[in-house]
Amino acid sequence: MMPDLFDFPGGLHLHDQKSLSNQTLIQPGPRPDRFWIPLQQHIGTPAEPVVRPGDLVGKGQLIAQATDTVSAAVHAPTSGTVQAIADYPIAHASGLSAPCVVIQADGQDTWADLPPPIRDYISTDPDNLRERIRQAGVVGLGGALFPTSVKAGTERATAVHTLVINAVECEPYITCDDRLIREQAADLVAGVEILRTLMQPQHTLIGIEDNKPEAQAALQAALADHPQITLRSVPTRYPSGGEKQLIQILTGRSVPSRGLPLEVGVLCQNVATCVAVADAVLRGQPLISRIVTLTGQGVVQPGNYRTLIGTRLDALIAHAGGYAAGAQRLVLGGPMMGVSLAHDQVPVTKGSNCFIVGTTEELPQPQPAQPCIRCGACVPVCPANLLPQQLYWHARAHDLDKAQDYHLFDCIECGCCAQVCPAQIPLVDYYRHAKAEITSAQREQVKADRARQRHEARQQRLARQKAERQEKLRRKQAALQQKSAGSDDPKQAEIAAAMARVAARKAAQQVAG
Repeated sequence: MMPDLFDFPGGLHLHDQKSLSNQTLIQPGPRPDRFWIPLQQHIGTPAEPVVRPGDLVGKGQLIAQATDTVSAAVHAPTSGTVQAIADYPIAHASGLSAPCVVIQADGQDTWADLPPPIRDYISTDPDNLRERIRQAGVVGLGGALFPTSVKAGTERATAVHTLVINAVECEPYITCDDRLIREQAADLVAGVEILRTLMQPQHTLIGIEDNKPEAQAALQAALADHPQITLRSVPTRYPSGGEKQLIQILTGRSVPSRGLPLEVGVLCQNVATCVAVADAVLRGQPLISRIVTLTGQGVVQPGNYRTLIGTRLDALIAHAGGYAAGAQRLVLGGPMMGVSLAHDQVPVTKGSNCFIVGTTEELPQPQPAQPCIRCGACVPVCPANLLPQQLYWHARAHDLDKAQDYHLFDCIECGCCAQVCPAQIPLVDYYRHAKAEITSAQREQVKADRARQRHEARQQRLARQKAERQEKLRRKQAALQQKSAGSDDPKQAEIAAAMARVAARKAAQQVAG
């Protein structure tokens, strides 16, 4: 029997601002005339289109298939006509464009033929369940976007001791999971049971923050007939919803540096992912929508909206009453780990859990950074037990090897260090940049190693072919000489000798060539 709770280092108590959006029921999102569906909505290889401009598609129809093990399918959010497959702006800090499938809606919202529901999932072959989840394009909706079918793969299932369901939602402003639990607790538990069937864990734990009493009550009622699933209330402290931090709180196990939770026998899934799993298995429905928190003092009607993938942000804001007076900033995600957006012409994706429309007072522009005063305030708040100040110095100096020595890649980019920095240094930006440089260098090294291996293989192949040609010509020449020596006819001997000389010349020319 596990102790109730453990602790993790660091963290902050923040003003959560959740009452802006969690006081009303989940509302239906807009039904725009046009959708922009990115092909890359997951970690791994982008999906490959299986439709062309001019094709008619139904709601839930496959429009892009997974092209690799770590990839995810993409489906049409409504019925209509494929207008284009081209690059369009996406919700990313860079402001760059990415390949999207553009669908002009026909207004009918007609479903395509869906696979039949799997009601008796307990007796179903686990591989068939995984394939159903894979075909539905389900990914981790907590932010990681890792394909769920891969995460619950056969190799992982045998190593899972504890299945952890993340219902914490610790970042300020975001309430989509809170409302989902309150209104769809039964679907959540059904999804957990399907994952339990796949993973066969010894323990199943649901962690939820103690500032969500209504969600806790809904979960307790839904778990009345599921004694094998344990609900645990977690103290409200950011970032208790981080995967490694929640695992440490609930199990006391520490995930090793640059390691995966599976290395300590734990698998973690988000509550929205569990509901998507239930939809895929019990209803045959692919992942074509998600609950999005649209909040902040800069929008007229903050709340949670069930939004179709591919809906543009400007349509969602207009559906929520439009911009309020003083709206100045757009942020994708929460205020701690989110990214600023340059405009609202970007589509909702599987990973869009929250958009904040902030005023200047609510989300002020970052102040100019001052020199580091070496106060060390960043150290005690780091939940990963790192030395943020040292990481900053090495990242700033481009001493990337030294930054890795200080476990740069263990940083979860939670922003606690930047939040308490009196010099207003954007510490997380330095860490992200250093990670990107290291990752880029590693990719280039892999390419160089592969090119070298190909060159060496080619050289070996050419040398082998050359040796084989020489051996073949030597044998032919020896045979001719033997035939010439064994013949009693002088004329035949002369012909054989001439042929041997010609063969020898050809061999010499080939070797020289």
